[in-house]
Amino acid sequence: MNILLTGATGTLGSRVLYSLLEQRFDTIHIIYLPVRKKTTVTPEKRIQHVLLSEFAPAFIKDNSAAIFNKIMVIDADDFLNPTSFLGNTTKIDFFIHAAGFVNLSTDPNAKTEIFKENLQFTKDIFYAFYKRIAKFIYISTAFAAGNVGGLIQNDFSALKTNAYRNHYEASKHASELFLMQACQENKLPFQILRPSVLGGNILEKPNYFISKYMVFYLFAKFFNSVNTEDTVRITTTETTGLNIIPTDYAAQVIAKVITSDIEQLNIVHTTETNMMKGIAQILNTVGFANFSFTTDKINTKTGFHSKLEAFYYETIGVHLHPYMTSKPNTWDTNLLESILPIPEYNLEDYLAETVAFAMKNKFRNQKW
Repeated sequence: MNILLTGATGTLGSRVLYSLLEQRFDTIHIIYLPVRKKTTVTPEKRIQHVLLSEFAPAFIKDNSAAIFNKIMVIDADDFLNPTSFLGNTTKIDFFIHAAGFVNLSTDPNAKTEIFKENLQFTKDIFYAFYKRIAKFIYISTAFAAGNVGGLIQNDFSALKTNAYRNHYEASKHASELFLMQACQENKLPFQILRPSVLGGNILEKPNYFISKYMVFYLFAKFFNSVNTEDTVRITTTETTGLNIIPTDYAAQVIAKVITSDIEQLNIVHTTETNMMKGIAQILNTVGFANFSFTTDKINTKTGFHSKLEAFYYETIGVHLHPYMTSKPNTWDTNLLESILPIPEYNLEDYLAETVAFAMKNKFRNQKW
């Protein structure tokens, strides 16, 4: 089979690349990897860094020579001209679009860029490739449902919501709806897979590793760097939770499910991590004790109790607040568990271990 994977240097995309190679090595002919060049690093070098990383699974390390023979790196500048690297006849069996622009800003001025990078880029990709592929697989986000609350099923096609917490969620849901319609009109099989917030490895070594520290890691990094006795009130509710799924589990599910007829699947944990308990665990791990919880909204109008509190709410608090006050959800994971059982572990202990791992590695993202 021929596979094209976007986002192979990203947090999830790199792990999907590992899982595809581990699970489907014998049946893969070529994996095409479009990659942007950096100022001093070529696309080929970036993929080498992914595959030769000290954090790569043993299978990747032990079979690196054979793996490189199955990979074709494409300069992102040539990506939307498929004939330039596929020729006139080669087709892609599974096109996996895992690249995405994760920006949790709620600033109206950010909307245009976020929709351009997610929705418009997805449209450009579809129209460039739809005649050359057998199946389009889109990696979305479980949060594309918005802040709806209650039981969330796998099918978002009829979901009526405008309760998006940010432009990122709205752009991902808009991309989903576009692809569903475009693929149906062109009789092209499609699949939409939606991981929730990504956390460190739970199945693969090293446990708790993740290549880029985002979302709840930003919270941990912020308070880990605090050097003051200031107190902070953190706005959340007793019922709010955050759905976190280990990155390696999500990647293994994606690699398994691409050959199935499943059209939509949420890759989520059965249980949300309670926000108050989770935050307390994070702050205990980084050694910050001067906090309390409140349900009150805190901003410049209501006033701040300390300089640190003001700094928190004027920086990461702006982006995290919508998630800290979200409606509680439950998730239907019966279909997911039939594909790959969700690992059993204590949610709060896992959160503490992932943060401890990040601290040990100084919250350094992998330079891929």
